[in-house]
Amino acid sequence: MSTISINKVQTKPIKHTKRLDKNLSNLIKTATIATEAAKAANKPAPAIPSQFSMQSKAFFQWLIPPFLGVCLLFAIWALIAQLTKGLPGPISTLKEAVVLFSDPFYANGPNDQGIGWNILASLKRVALGFGLAALIGIPLGFMIGRFEFLSRMTAPVISLLRPVSPLAWLPIGLLVFKAADPASIWVIFISAIWPMIINTAVGVSKVPQDYMNVAKVLNLSEWKIVTKILFPSVLPYMMTGVRLSIGVAWLVIVAAEMLTGGVGIGFWVWDEWNNLNVEHIIIAIFVVGIVGLLLEQVLILIAKKFSYE
Repeated sequence: MSTISINKVQTKPIKHTKRLDKNLSNLIKTATIATEAAKAANKPAPAIPSQFSMQSKAFFQWLIPPFLGVCLLFAIWALIAQLTKGLPGPISTLKEAVVLFSDPFYANGPNDQGIGWNILASLKRVALGFGLAALIGIPLGFMIGRFEFLSRMTAPVISLLRPVSPLAWLPIGLLVFKAADPASIWVIFISAIWPMIINTAVGVSKVPQDYMNVAKVLNLSEWKIVTKILFPSVLPYMMTGVRLSIGVAWLVIVAAEMLTGGVGIGFWVWDEWNNLNVEHIIIAIFVVGIVGLLLEQVLILIAKKFSYE
């Protein structure tokens, strides 16, 4: 037998072996794929979180950051109280607050009343001064933003009077009204009116000119233009001015009452300082902050209720 024929005979088993290895490899791959598919089919589907768990997670995400911020504030306060002689810490102030708010509406005379009466007296002054400022400031802002001549005429007056400190107006109020209560309301009025005028006027000036052109084409009256076009567009600007004004009004009343006396949270703070009752002063600081926060939140809810978006 020749060498060539012997080589042909020897290569046949080798080719057959390679074919068997290839088939075996394909079978192993197929088995592996089938096994993985079976595992995937038997694997339980990921659990869908319930509505309660989602709401709980959202609640804790909303609660934890401000809670940690308040805890940090109290920790810093406690540390400063430890290092400062005469400054009460959070625990002693909390105990005094419990005693103070156990009877907030006592009345032992015109100059000795509970903190509840003082807060109500301050809120009454703020409501009167702020209400007068809104009654005059918002319509004036509409007119200033609507008419260019009026805007140019009032611009120097507003620029001159707006930066004046609120307490600088108090002697003028005492001179004109001859009484502390209307003088305090006057200070609130003159301080709260500027944000409402300016923001309302800016909102009117931002109304697209196309809207006004349509109003001219339709021959709408000035009242229709204000109620149907200007007011919905200006409302976000106007509410921003109202929120700024209520913050300024509540800020000013505390300082004004410290100077004018009578019943009010500002006078109460000054009276407690004269009595060297620092715990009550700190309580009053928190009360002023909480009341101001509540006033702002009420205005935010009103703005959302009447939003045209």
